[in-house]
Amino acid sequence: MGDNGSRRGAGRSPSMAQVAAVAGVSHQTVSRVLNDASLVKEETRLRVLAAIEELGYRRNFAARLLATNRSRRIGMVTAHLGLHGPSMIALGVQEAGYAEGWDVSLVGLPEFSAEMLDNAVERLLDQAVEAIVVAVAHREAAEMTQSLQLSIPIVTVQGVVAGTPLSAGIDQQAGAELAVGHLLDLGHRHVAHVAGPADWVEAEQRRAGWRRAHEERGLLPGPELEGDWSPESGHRAGLLIADDPDVTAVFAGNDPMALGLLNALHERGRRVPDDVSVVGFDDVPESAYYWPALTTVSQDFAELGRRALSLALGAVRGEDEATLDPIMPTLTVRRSTAARPQPPG
Repeated sequence: MGDNGSRRGAGRSPSMAQVAAVAGVSHQTVSRVLNDASLVKEETRLRVLAAIEELGYRRNFAARLLATNRSRRIGMVTAHLGLHGPSMIALGVQEAGYAEGWDVSLVGLPEFSAEMLDNAVERLLDQAVEAIVVAVAHREAAEMTQSLQLSIPIVTVQGVVAGTPLSAGIDQQAGAELAVGHLLDLGHRHVAHVAGPADWVEAEQRRAGWRRAHEERGLLPGPELEGDWSPESGHRAGLLIADDPDVTAVFAGNDPMALGLLNALHERGRRVPDDVSVVGFDDVPESAYYWPALTTVSQDFAELGRRALSLALGAVRGEDEATLDPIMPTLTVRRSTAARPQPPG
């Protein structure tokens, strides 16, 4: 067994005293380094960190909490992690927490209900989290989050309304306006919309952007079809759209619904983009490899995670509640959109 293995001991986690011995300092100095105290010289701090790395030391969470009354832990509640947006938001917050030296405890809800959200918050409070980030886009979740009376800050990052304190979001309406405006600028006159679930705030915001883009140009929107974020619902909508010769462009509320839509149009012999142009929303990694490659709205989930964590940590420090402008999405143009086909004759 090598030197590093012998220092760790047979199957036992190294102690703070062992770290102190290897670094040649007192255990109080090790504790100061772990708690980010400013009284430690940089040379000493680096020596302690090197010893921690060498020994593979992991501080006991309960001991840290007892010693400092601080958990350095943020809680996060999200739902529908099988969907691209919620999963990427959760990843963004976790990565931002890691970069700042904070743990993030995630509770994922398979479905949303008020009872599930309440239970998730209770579970996080049992872990002594110092703030909670809620990323649940249902309208009822947003209302419930605002009504919670907790002794720690709550930050919302999905289904938010611009100007709400302690909230970070991406401008869903602006993203939809980009998507639909692109189609209208290509000469399409009435863009159809495959919408997300009616009880999702973000689905309503994207629907509002679809309508707004037409209003700005003095046009009436095309037909609206209901979806549920799944490719199956996009396919069902696509079969109806394929039978309507007046539809030359479609805005799908997310990329999986756009995928189902593309498949239905292909089945019915409607060529994309020659006969019908299609735009999605979210820019999932696979969207560049749909056939044809999908024009879609991109969202900066990493920046959203950084903003959410920054708001949470600022609130923990007692700073004034910040009000942030929403992050502006961008449009990624690929091969699923083209100019409106000219009528025969």
